[in-house]
Amino acid sequence: MTAVHCKRFPNWLKKTLPSDGAAVETARLLERLGLATICQSAKCPNIWECFSRRIATILILGRQCTRKCRFCAVGDGMPAAVDEDEPRRVAEAIRQLGLRHAVITSVTRDDLPDGGAAHFTKVVEEILSVNGATTVEVLTPDFAGRTDVLRQIIEAGPVIFGHNVETVPRLYSQVRPGADYSRSLRLLEAVRELAPPSLLTKSGLMVGLGETLNEVLDVFRDLRRVGCDIVTVGQYLQPTAESLPVNEFVTPDTFQELEKKALEMGFRAAFCGPFVRSSYLADRFVVRRSAGESAERTMN
Repeated sequence: MTAVHCKRFPNWLKKTLPSDGAAVETARLLERLGLATICQSAKCPNIWECFSRRIATILILGRQCTRKCRFCAVGDGMPAAVDEDEPRRVAEAIRQLGLRHAVITSVTRDDLPDGGAAHFTKVVEEILSVNGATTVEVLTPDFAGRTDVLRQIIEAGPVIFGHNVETVPRLYSQVRPGADYSRSLRLLEAVRELAPPSLLTKSGLMVGLGETLNEVLDVFRDLRRVGCDIVTVGQYLQPTAESLPVNEFVTPDTFQELEKKALEMGFRAAFCGPFVRSSYLADRFVVRRSAGESAERTMN
């Protein structure tokens, strides 16, 4: 994989922060409603860009994760009780932000019998009842391998069901202790089997942790084998001093090559780039897809 080894960020990883006040307004709205975002909890480099567009990925089921992945800045430890009022506040935030596409994710809740699936379902249902024109994308944990809990989330009506494999199998014990690559693939496969063709499945991974190009391409093949429709690939950036260090900075040309390879393998969409994250600009794919479907109906 073409990459550079250096202590300082290369030029392609430098961003200009937006200067308008919309980002601050978005942050204040979420704070007033008592909502967490993965943007803040995971220290996403795109946070102020997205907040300035009045876009945020809501983090449900608390701010404490029951696992301790070494790439992630989200806090770990014993989570609080499930907040039964959270679905209402999430739907209200989306209404006030005017989101046409909402992405909902969560911490992992191995302490809950269903891993939080019922709460995910309530959140999606509440969003759609309050915001009828909004489409919803879920990005879920692996529910400890319980595929029987997936149907209720699917039936709630999301248009995209995402679950990230995060890295290549060889690095799982180092990067994602407590997770299992095969289990993640089984979840994506189960969603594809349970869901109608109109629901798209999505997964993402990071590069720059020491994986090879061939290993990433093997992950692409595995994802296609289980029917995954959309893949995202972004540069890993160390979020805290305790997190894994960056092994290498992957070049923009390599990201372009990965995107090209993914599309050649049959993914309906591939988003690969230094700042790409699972939900980064996610609304643009849904809008583009809707426009394409409208054009197709017109032609037919």
